[in-house]
Amino acid sequence: MVAMTTTANSSDGASASPDARGTSVIVNAIAVLRCFSAEEPLLGVTEIALRVGMHKSTVSRILTTLEQEDLVERDSSSRRYKLGLGLIAVAGPLLAELEERRVAYPLLHRLTELTTETSALMVWNGRESMCVEQIASPQQVKHTTPLGARYHEAMSASVQVFLAVEPEERVRALILDGTISYAGVDEASLEAYLLRLKDAAARGYATNYGESSLDEVGVAAPVRDHRGNLVAAVLIPAPRFRVSPERLQTLGEACTQTAQQITDRLGG
Repeated sequence: MVAMTTTANSSDGASASPDARGTSVIVNAIAVLRCFSAEEPLLGVTEIALRVGMHKSTVSRILTTLEQEDLVERDSSSRRYKLGLGLIAVAGPLLAELEERRVAYPLLHRLTELTTETSALMVWNGRESMCVEQIASPQQVKHTTPLGARYHEAMSASVQVFLAVEPEERVRALILDGTISYAGVDEASLEAYLLRLKDAAARGYATNYGESSLDEVGVAAPVRDHRGNLVAAVLIPAPRFRVSPERLQTLGEACTQTAQQITDRLGG
């Protein structure tokens, strides 16, 4: 367990209860950890402080405690911080308990062998699509992502799969408050997006043909459990230069078939 002393400002400490101060420290520590990403794995104290809106001394104390627990570590060359291997110990039991991940693993292997593209299993936390398993493409040029990577772009294929089962009003709210990013959204484009989600649900898979990243395409299909609930999505990301619109359809069909096989094994 991570033991931390409170780092709340003295002006807050006078009126806040010990429980409230402790909660504040935990929230701040989580905010620090969430600054790290696949795109920016190395960060300094000043960079983190600017992102989380805390004083550098507060961030430094949090990082020192996290480092003691192996949740972050110092890069030997730059002396900046990166996520530590201790996080694997924390997340390991959760990943081991994910039935969808255990069932999907051999089928994702087969899907990658069939398509020669990366395959991944994504889950939804209510705001983001998160990668919990991945089989990398054997090709030299490929698209991969670290386990735990999160996506919140409206055009991301896996995000579309999860939003397609949400009530329209919730989709509107998530986009309009910025939780799901959609550049330049207006009423007309939002209506078109809602129609796109319906089309993806009817087709059986969602597509992203260079719409969130110019050099990448993606297809994703839903995985359901024995109650019929959407519990995961199978994703195939691939370099755009080798995926024609016709091949995109082929990948979509292969993705859908694998998602259905996982669903079947879950009793769906």
